[in-house]
Amino acid sequence: MTTRAKTTRLIVLDTETTGLSPQDGHKIIEIGCVELINRRLTGNRFHTYINPNRAIDAGAMAVHGITNEFLQDKPYFAAIADEFIEFIRGAELVIHNAPFDVGFINHEFTQLSLGTVKEYSTVFDTLAFARKKHAGQRNSLDALCKRYSIDNSHRELHGALLDAEILADVFLLMTGGQFSLLDAPPEVENADTPKEVKRLLANRPALKIIACNETELDLHEKRLAAIEKASGNCLWRQ
Repeated sequence: MTTRAKTTRLIVLDTETTGLSPQDGHKIIEIGCVELINRRLTGNRFHTYINPNRAIDAGAMAVHGITNEFLQDKPYFAAIADEFIEFIRGAELVIHNAPFDVGFINHEFTQLSLGTVKEYSTVFDTLAFARKKHAGQRNSLDALCKRYSIDNSHRELHGALLDAEILADVFLLMTGGQFSLLDAPPEVENADTPKEVKRLLANRPALKIIACNETELDLHEKRLAAIEKASGNCLWRQ
């Protein structure tokens, strides 16, 4: 008997808001999402601006640059809620500082009697993961971009879709090798399934050994140095 594992579908998500807390009446004004399937960007996105029906705090506007005037003709959250839910349904959401974004989304869902995020998706918090992986270091998105050599120089202001795209790059580099946690193989064989064993011929010719040249060795050493700098530990150098 053969069982197939579900395709690993991840949605990297970011939001922009009118302020810091939904408990103070603040609202979501932008949602940006990019889709990963089996750790590959598919090009499938969800992006919308939202009319919050309230003023944006000056401090928040300084971060994302979105103005009250720009949002006047944008839809209310209720108008985009169903499409957004269908986009994230059944996926794992990858979010940097997930409690912030999920808190705002849950607040919007609750006002529309739509439940909470956990009813549609699971959540992976890249900030919590980074704090464990890089304990005692700065783990903002900008700091992680610098640590993993990701160019974010084109980002003058925060924007939900742009930050989601950048976070996708950070996530893939930061979780490289974490396949047991985040990925499933395309097919899982039952342990009782009979398998054909193919044995190599005893008189097969020996494999040819091709030695590295100096250029290749130099490139290999630079790659190990980059891994050690990014992760703090390179197994191949132990």
